[in-house]
Amino acid sequence: MRRSRVVTAILWAGVVVLAAAVSGCGAYYPPHMRPLSSKTRALLAEKGMTASQPILIRVFKSESELEVWKKKDDGHFYHLKTYPICNFSGGLGPKLKQGDLQAPEGFYVVNKKRLNPKSRYHLSFNIGYPNVLDRSLKRTGANLMVHGECKSRGCYAMTDAVIEEIYALAVEAFAGGQEKFQVHAFPFRMTTANLAAHTDSSWFDFWLNLKDGYDYFQVTRLEPTLAVCGGRYVVNGAFPAGKYPNPKRACPRYSKLPMVAFKPKSQGRAVAESSLAKPLGSIMDLHFGEITPVYNVMTLGPATPDLKAKGQKQAANGKKEKIAQRAP
Repeated sequence: MRRSRVVTAILWAGVVVLAAAVSGCGAYYPPHMRPLSSKTRALLAEKGMTASQPILIRVFKSESELEVWKKKDDGHFYHLKTYPICNFSGGLGPKLKQGDLQAPEGFYVVNKKRLNPKSRYHLSFNIGYPNVLDRSLKRTGANLMVHGECKSRGCYAMTDAVIEEIYALAVEAFAGGQEKFQVHAFPFRMTTANLAAHTDSSWFDFWLNLKDGYDYFQVTRLEPTLAVCGGRYVVNGAFPAGKYPNPKRACPRYSKLPMVAFKPKSQGRAVAESSLAKPLGSIMDLHFGEITPVYNVMTLGPATPDLKAKGQKQAANGKKEKIAQRAP
């Protein structure tokens, strides 16, 4: 009798759970199957977008922000949403080797196979490091992700709720026919002022190269066409016979395709994207990730002329001229 009561109780518990699920009350979805929230779908509608349109992602280390952009029917990308990055390891500069705990910088591509619904960090997608440039420079490492749980060992970590939404946007875009999307990972927003503040960095020339891709997207709102040669990215280049260059060799002669500026249309209540929304960090005074602060220390200077400092100043001025020449 007692055994039959236990069995009956278990059966009734199962019926209650099933009824709740069928009725939609407490319905459970695995994280990788959770649909976009009604709030996000409302935002898409407000901006004249659909969930199935292609996406592009931009990451900014210093600001600890990840942007998602949507490609509208006119073929151009429009800003959908900016998410705070919860954590990342390392500092400014690209990843060089396995185990350096550095988050990558550069231009990467994600296809459907790079989505991981069974990630140890809630959900994740592999950004595709090392890419062609990384391999040509003999940089090593693997499994560099954007994932959840706010823990990082060389990856860009989000909160679980945030990665669920970004993951859902990627799933929707793939379901809509997009085969792959670009991820642009930058040390900071590649403005002239930000670059000028880092002229003394050993990565300055690399960042100038990244600025080519940043500027192309800023001006055109199109995915940059990328090639690799001579240890650098070539953005929007036209090569002889339309063939991509050998990534391990010097760049052949090539020409730059015309870059047509695009003026985005306004998006409902959103401000025209020609002036992007201010970074979340500047508005909310939030700081994530392990960034070494830059200090401006005022000193009286040496009593005698410092020839080394003079040479460094001249080099810095030369770098600033390079920045000005590349400004769109």
